[in-house]
Amino acid sequence: MVDTQSAVRYETPTGRWVLAAAVGGSSIAMLDATVVNVALPRLASDLDMGFSGLQWVINGYLVTLSALILLGGALGDLYGRRKIFVAGTAFFAIASLLCGIAPNGETLVAARALQGIGGAMLTPASLAIIQSSFRPDDRGRAIGAWSGLGGVAAAIGPFLGGWLVEAVSWRAIFLLNLPVAAVVIVIAQRHVPESAAPVRPGWHPDVGGGLLSALGLAGLTYALIEFPARGWSSTAIRGALALSVVGFLGFFVVEIRERHPMLPLGIFASMRFSGTNLATFAIYGALGGFFFLFAVHLQRGLGYSPIEAGAAGLPITLIMLVHSARAGRIATRTGPRLPMTLGPLVMAIGLFMARGIGPGAEYLTDILPAILVFSAGLVHTVAPLTTTALASAPPEHAGVASGVNNAVARAAGLIAVAVLPPLAGLGGDIVPDVQTLADGFARACTIAAFAVAAGGVISLLTVGKDKLVAPALDEEHHCSVAGPPLRPAEPHWGCPEAA
Repeated sequence: MVDTQSAVRYETPTGRWVLAAAVGGSSIAMLDATVVNVALPRLASDLDMGFSGLQWVINGYLVTLSALILLGGALGDLYGRRKIFVAGTAFFAIASLLCGIAPNGETLVAARALQGIGGAMLTPASLAIIQSSFRPDDRGRAIGAWSGLGGVAAAIGPFLGGWLVEAVSWRAIFLLNLPVAAVVIVIAQRHVPESAAPVRPGWHPDVGGGLLSALGLAGLTYALIEFPARGWSSTAIRGALALSVVGFLGFFVVEIRERHPMLPLGIFASMRFSGTNLATFAIYGALGGFFFLFAVHLQRGLGYSPIEAGAAGLPITLIMLVHSARAGRIATRTGPRLPMTLGPLVMAIGLFMARGIGPGAEYLTDILPAILVFSAGLVHTVAPLTTTALASAPPEHAGVASGVNNAVARAAGLIAVAVLPPLAGLGGDIVPDVQTLADGFARACTIAAFAVAAGGVISLLTVGKDKLVAPALDEEHHCSVAGPPLRPAEPHWGCPEAA
């Protein structure tokens, strides 16, 4: 742990360097999770990949990231946050190089899975470094700056990615990570103080739980993506499902018996906590599936360039940046049930409107109105969703509650990218023609609309009327679903602890 008397002050040069390292590291992981969507059509052409191959490009990253992000936070607590942050950044950079030089789709997917491992190491360590490095009275400002700068990176990411794909190559979006990672590593080694959680007898990472959850997710993902082409009679499909069952059953057995489990199952005894995470799964699954198909449809179906496709969703990011804090204050006054019910229903209306985005659609009259309605619902859903997830768990599990909610959101996107295209009549080894893609996109929007509406109904039934305040974590904290796990009141695996 860092001595509070010698901890970093926000206004000092060291404080700015620490913030730069944390923002730089988390940004490369976040950008790769978003800008790759813009590059998918070019990937399909250059590497001769079918639709299922494009699904794997996204899910290869999400499988390892979703399964290992709690374990990544645990490793930072035990072995040192800076050490794991630097190692994760280096690992991510090497995997990015492999992505950038990949000669075929199989190699790219494997490299994306390696990127997910690096992301699972550096993402939780990024916020943990800020929480443990800065003095308590400066920590809130530092985390606010970290969150705000991350939002700026999210806003420019699709523009930058689209420009790189169009002006250079899709390979550039991966190779750009190398110099950024190198700068982040140098800054971290020179300016970021090391910190770790207090060592307790018998305290160790839940490696078995992490590996078994990865096996379960990978087997399920393979079966869902490859089923349209292979069918239930395929030995590979049956084998993948069997491995998935073994992985998930083994995971729950380990979590029950493990002294320090990655996922303490007792927190799900709260109906509000379980309901909030079920709503998260429905809502973020719909988001992941929709954005995957949206980027492909704009380019393949409507003829958008990569940079135009990246810019098309910019209003969503801008609305989230400008109105998230205000939406959080409204939710505080009304209680979480109202916005968590109405927000998803408004999102569903926006998704139904998006069904009309077909060949010949105009951006200002057909696409932008759907995006604006969708964004209005989204901005009023995210803040109360994450606050409720924290507040519904016992105070001693506040950090792991945020980590679980984060992992649920990522796993939902992973499964949605695998299952939504086949349900919409898309998938397989061939990229569909324009009309087939348009019809499939319309069906996918309908399915996604029902999914987010279901999330609103779940919230109505499981979230009480009372106003909730997230458990105090000693200081201000970041509670975005897209953010890494937070620190609990007592050290717990997967949750970075502040000094």
